[in-house]
Amino acid sequence: MRLFTLGTALLMSAALATSASAQTYPSKPIQIIVPYAPGGVTDVLARALAQRLGDAWGQQAVVLNRPGGNSQIGTEQAAKAPADGYTLLVTSDTTFTANPYLYSKLKYSADDFIPISGLGLSPQALVVHPSVPAKNLEELTAFAKSSPDKLFYGTFGIGSSGHLNILNLEKRTGAQYTPVHYSGASPAITDLLGGHIKMMIVSIGLIAQHWNSGNLKVLAFGSEKRLERHPDVPVLNETLKGFDAGSWYGLFVQKGTPPEIVAKISAETQRIFSDAAFQNQFLTPSYTYSIASTPEVFAERIRREKEIFGELIRSTNVSAD
Repeated sequence: MRLFTLGTALLMSAALATSASAQTYPSKPIQIIVPYAPGGVTDVLARALAQRLGDAWGQQAVVLNRPGGNSQIGTEQAAKAPADGYTLLVTSDTTFTANPYLYSKLKYSADDFIPISGLGLSPQALVVHPSVPAKNLEELTAFAKSSPDKLFYGTFGIGSSGHLNILNLEKRTGAQYTPVHYSGASPAITDLLGGHIKMMIVSIGLIAQHWNSGNLKVLAFGSEKRLERHPDVPVLNETLKGFDAGSWYGLFVQKGTPPEIVAKISAETQRIFSDAAFQNQFLTPSYTYSIASTPEVFAERIRREKEIFGELIRSTNVSAD
């Protein structure tokens, strides 16, 4: 009986300590690890979130860029941090939907993390050099089939969304394109502008200026439906049902983090990314749209897309090893 009483007391004590910890969270600065170099959409969203969390909670939130290994280095570092809510991870979809299939050995797992909330979704554009004689996806497909090996496309890395989405395009249309892999989107866009490669699927925000100036042609967007800002531009799923092309960004914390802390971070993140002024300042200029949600909704998005990309990677035998 004494042992039972002692055990019950210990359990109650632990529960009270967890509850107290959640109520006082955060009581010290927070780190947000971004497994990419500064300047990209992932980094911009992380810094915007850090600023607003700091304002809301009165504790500094610091962004740490840890690029390398197609997001593996920073993600591994985040996975090894204590599960106390003071080290967060902001990363893109590739980390959890593609990397598990692209690499035979990963030093992290999706099971190491709890999804807190989606942050933003950046629809991509199917964009070509003006020399390509196509005005839409159907004409591009016909040209590719009649002129095999003439259409070189740029990616921002093996297994990147820009790579996998064109592989999916090939699978759905039967056309074949030749990949040229770059270390990032910027050098690929530079070569696209110079005509060294002929096409890409890349975030709208990265090519909007070049498109508006007439230096590139957009054939379609990868958004779910036509954008209000460009109602005359078709979307890919009008021709290929269910075909979406885009990159999303999300917030994660280590598995084992107290649920009260997870709920608190998620609620504040949803509030921040649902704010119209925040969206106008940080999302709209880069054609990024809020996907702030509960952990459950975000987890379902990851599960669904991991299934899609897993099947695609297996069927095309893509490997980044």
